[in-house]
Amino acid sequence: MKKKEIMDQLRDMSVEELREQAESLRESLFRLKFKKSLGVGESINDIRRERKTLARVFTLIQQKEPQRETRKSKV
Repeated sequence: MKKKEIMDQLRDMSVEELREQAESLRESLFRLKFKKSLGVGESINDIRRERKTLARVFTLIQQKEPQRETRKSKV
């Protein structure tokens, strides 16, 4: 998938879904690092891609959380 398509999908997710996605990416990243340490396949590009996607997810969570707090304080 292209970066723009991934970002569009991530932006449409709720904070809870983003947290689940982050957990999934953490697990995937762990598995890729483990494979790399065993010397199985070339996974450096995959590790880099997963790390960047995880950072994007965390960024979106940070952007969406203040919106939730602002809504709560107005009520």
